[in-house]
Amino acid sequence: MKLGILGLPNVGKSTLFNAITNAGAESANYPFCTIEPNVGMVTVPDERLDFLAELYHPKKYTPAVIEFVDIAGLVKGASKGEGLGNKFLSNIRMTDALIHVVRCFDDENVIHVEGSTDPLRDIETIDLELILADMEMVDRRIEKAKKAAKGDKKFLHEAEVLEGLRAHLDAGGSARSYACSPEDQELIAASDLLTLKPVIYAANMDEAGVADYAGNAYYRQVADLAEKEGAQVLPICAKLEQEIGELPPEDKAAFLEDLGLAESGLSRLIRCSYALLGLISFLTAGADECRAWTIRQGTKAPQAAGKIHSDFERGFIRAEIVAFDDLKACGSMAAAREKGLVRSEGKDYVMADGDVTLFRFNV
Repeated sequence: MKLGILGLPNVGKSTLFNAITNAGAESANYPFCTIEPNVGMVTVPDERLDFLAELYHPKKYTPAVIEFVDIAGLVKGASKGEGLGNKFLSNIRMTDALIHVVRCFDDENVIHVEGSTDPLRDIETIDLELILADMEMVDRRIEKAKKAAKGDKKFLHEAEVLEGLRAHLDAGGSARSYACSPEDQELIAASDLLTLKPVIYAANMDEAGVADYAGNAYYRQVADLAEKEGAQVLPICAKLEQEIGELPPEDKAAFLEDLGLAESGLSRLIRCSYALLGLISFLTAGADECRAWTIRQGTKAPQAAGKIHSDFERGFIRAEIVAFDDLKACGSMAAAREKGLVRSEGKDYVMADGDVTLFRFNV
């Protein structure tokens, strides 16, 4: 999973990136301090995998991984190449989802490129640039489909669908909000449009604001917009998260407790990301390795097996599965078997989050 962190210059993108990756990206009080995208790999905290490691003492411990990309600040005119527009937009295109950092605090000592704090205006500025870039791509696809339709009439429908999408974009709508049939959605998805990507709004507040984010007027504006769009919203203080990230592991829990926080912003961001993209994890465990595997909700057992190796999917026989909570309650796989909690599932089984799985295959 690759998540792009974007927003206007100087809204806290690089500070948030540093906080969640400890990558030490440059963060400064001026626009465009990020030129090339910074990339950081983050392991997904999973207490279930920790339990399995205690149970099996494996030679190898492999959690799921998320890649975060800190994309330089977009500005008005980015779709026409303003700032470093075209480069920034290409960096966004390679991501699975977007974390749109929105400034939700007032501070005269931190420069805002527009001169004032207005989260809805800032979101609209970014959205407009992404929409304009998508309109150019859709125009090219319409032209291509119409040319192809001269030799094959099936492309006429593609042109009609894209023209409907073009009108929707021109009215200020995003590709992800365009209502059409599942078949037409697949057709649109082939264009890899920027506004098709799911979004998490990271409402970046100061320490006082995040402590009572429900009472923060800026946050409420973003939350209301996210609800209308079907997007996720995450209240966060990037500066505070960076301080937490710099603490030794043994001190983090106490620091969070002092702040009245149950978990770090990173943990909340990961949960938001999984929910946004419809992802779950299944687990494999043994003396050689304990590992978490990320799949989409609705994935059937053979396709989950294929995440491990294509031979597993090709020669799939069955999956031996125990729910993690049942395994933990029993204390061992042997005890779970004795109680009949280890199930044998076939090709039509839909994987569930936390399934501890052994695949049987033959090739």
